Amino acid sequence: MSASKTKTTLASDSSSELNASNSYEQAFKELEQIVAHMESGQMSLQDSLAAYKRGNLLLEHCQKSLAEVEQQVKILNDRQQLAPFNANHE
Repeated sequence: MSASKTKTTLASDSSSELNASNSYEQAFKELEQIVAHMESGQMSLQDSLAAYKRGNLLLEHCQKSLAEVEQQVKILNDRQQLAPFNANHE
């Protein structure tokens, strides 16, 4: 990805919030791409900051998704079937 394209992508991505329609897999893949690009050492300080902010949002989304799945697994009912988890009912 070129530096100008990356800068534009990260700037627009970092300002947008993640929503429930973002899957764990999509968020994780984007997070991996951001990490790889940051590790390349070819980003400006401003681009690195934007990438870090976006990465932080993605990380929080992934952690929340994993926590919800873990909670669902803990809520197995007597028949060993997965019961729906209501995050607002804790």
